[in-house]
Amino acid sequence: MHGYFTILIIFCLITTSLLMLFYISNGPEKKDSSYIRSLPGNIKCDSGPRIIDFPKKPIGPFFNDNPSCACRNNNSLNQFVPENELQDLQKRRIEEYKQHQIRTGKQNDVLLLAPPNTPLQYPIRGFRVSPMNKTLIPGLAVQTQNRDIYQVSLRVGKGVLSIIDVQEGEDVNGENEGILTISSTSVEKLNDLLSRVTYTSTIYHIKTEDLAYFSFENHEVIFPITIRRLSVPVLYDPGKDINSLVTVLVKAFLRYKELKVLIESIRVNYPNIKIIIADDSHEPEKIDGDNIEHYIMPPAQGWFAGRNLAVSQVTTKYFLWVDDDFVFLNQTRIESFVKIMEAVPELDVVGGEVDGNRFAFKLLYQEGNSDEGGCITRVKATYGPVPGLDKCFFVDGVVNYFMARTDAVRRVGFDPFLKRVAHTEFFLDGLGELLVATCQGLRIGHQKHTSSGTYKHFRHPAKADGHRKLIHHYFKNHLKCIIY
Repeated sequence: MHGYFTILIIFCLITTSLLMLFYISNGPEKKDSSYIRSLPGNIKCDSGPRIIDFPKKPIGPFFNDNPSCACRNNNSLNQFVPENELQDLQKRRIEEYKQHQIRTGKQNDVLLLAPPNTPLQYPIRGFRVSPMNKTLIPGLAVQTQNRDIYQVSLRVGKGVLSIIDVQEGEDVNGENEGILTISSTSVEKLNDLLSRVTYTSTIYHIKTEDLAYFSFENHEVIFPITIRRLSVPVLYDPGKDINSLVTVLVKAFLRYKELKVLIESIRVNYPNIKIIIADDSHEPEKIDGDNIEHYIMPPAQGWFAGRNLAVSQVTTKYFLWVDDDFVFLNQTRIESFVKIMEAVPELDVVGGEVDGNRFAFKLLYQEGNSDEGGCITRVKATYGPVPGLDKCFFVDGVVNYFMARTDAVRRVGFDPFLKRVAHTEFFLDGLGELLVATCQGLRIGHQKHTSSGTYKHFRHPAKADGHRKLIHHYFKNHLKCIIY
């Protein structure tokens, strides 16, 4: 029996040695995480921390490099630029686009990856600081097995790091500098120090970001720090009735007969609501009536210049835009628009129906590369229903009968360069800035009339004007092509 146990012990020793040789020959030399996964679960390392030199994978920041885009007809807008002007125009456009990217924080639009199985705890979203104000970084910690010594480092690019109330004996290097190193023999003390780390931006900017690099041994993570100057709210008192909540806006040009019909139809159900008229007719006629503001412009300044003037005079939370040849119907209810806007505060624009036409569309936009520019295609479609509103659908643009949030539209504005043919262009400028919806059942009528020869002349510009408009989009919107 004794000989049997002796043989068994010898066999176990030989087997264990062979297993160890197998792990050594197939593990660390391959530097692959499968080595760790293949170890039996009951094997423990009690000889202190073990650092395996795995190859580091990049975690960022990665900057986006957009590919070139193409429109269906492949007609580039630069073909409308005179050949002798194209080179200089392109140079100016490239420079302006670079400045636009700086102003809009494009340099902060980077991709960051979270490494797997890291022992580091850190804020991944929502850490916001005011410029040049010291702020505690929340949530910093290390969670790991016992070590003889623990050392972490933090690095930032647009500010300095420090620790509140450092005590004698606490090992901290780099106070009030861009790189901070903390060491401790206790993970509890290390985490206490990390809970007192602060960040202070050193460059004044009202809207930017910094990246913080947090590392421990061979682990490193990156997290963003949002730097924002606090803004003051701008609120509109809704008052007690529809008259203090909505203003009706009209751009008038020559069609005074239709304009008077429109005003009369508004007054049937809304005798006291304010009406603002921006008028660039050649021979303006006086518009009488209570609570009407009639602004006379220089002749033929155009649709968007008139819109800008009208919107600039609004003092209510919302405005309702109508054309001068529309007519309120018995079922036209401004309150229906308001109910939708108040139910979904994120909405900026809600479009209705003109004689049953909602003219709702999407703008398919590809940013393109920085040299050629982007591509825009307008398509008749929606993005889907607005939650909680079965008859409303998200879109990028709507018909020329809409209610809008005054402060949101002022931020986008109407380009006064566009005088005659301009509607989609407002929504193009507001792409990504305005949340737009189209809703069924918000009806208004369209008067039947015969336009004068003078009106038709201004309403339908010459071909050369259309080319100038396309050149304008080529530069202003940094577009390679556009399809309506």
